[in-house]
Amino acid sequence: MMENDAAALGEDRSLLLVDDDEPFLRRLAKAMEKRGFIPETAGSVAEGKVIVAERPPAYAVVDLRLEDGNGLDVVEALRERRPDSRIVVLTGYGAIATAVAAVKIGATDYLSKPADADDVMNALLASGGVTLPEPPENPMSADRVRWEHIQRVYEMCDRNVSETARRLSMHRRTLQRILAKRSPR
Repeated sequence: MMENDAAALGEDRSLLLVDDDEPFLRRLAKAMEKRGFIPETAGSVAEGKVIVAERPPAYAVVDLRLEDGNGLDVVEALRERRPDSRIVVLTGYGAIATAVAAVKIGATDYLSKPADADDVMNALLASGGVTLPEPPENPMSADRVRWEHIQRVYEMCDRNVSETARRLSMHRRTLQRILAKRSPR
């Protein structure tokens, strides 16, 4: 950990990480601990709310969609218990509407997955001024973004091709051909 990072963290280094992706949660907790935070993890909205009620942290990273509900419920609970906390909302379902909702409820920042520990730390420690993010060095192609969206909806429909095709307003055979192909780069 760099000295200026330690100074930016301040006295209270408590960090709540809420995500239902267990391997990601463990990796992020370990990485944030190396950066000087004292992480505590929760795998659900219910667990996150219990930690917030008992020990409201100075920092939080909350996944938007969890198996037992919406991560914004944890953000709201933390805002009530500790208004000075810095909260970053993470999601694999990046949408402007959810970003706006997260910030209105009290999130400090909003990051789309995959976000690495450096992105999370920068978002947690960013000053209040509005800064435009750097453009990605290797942005996803339009074909890849489309493929990712189709895969996400397919998983949300429990891998039911007919239901996925209906939700995407797409012919079932067209969807089957897309699903049979490898992911674009």
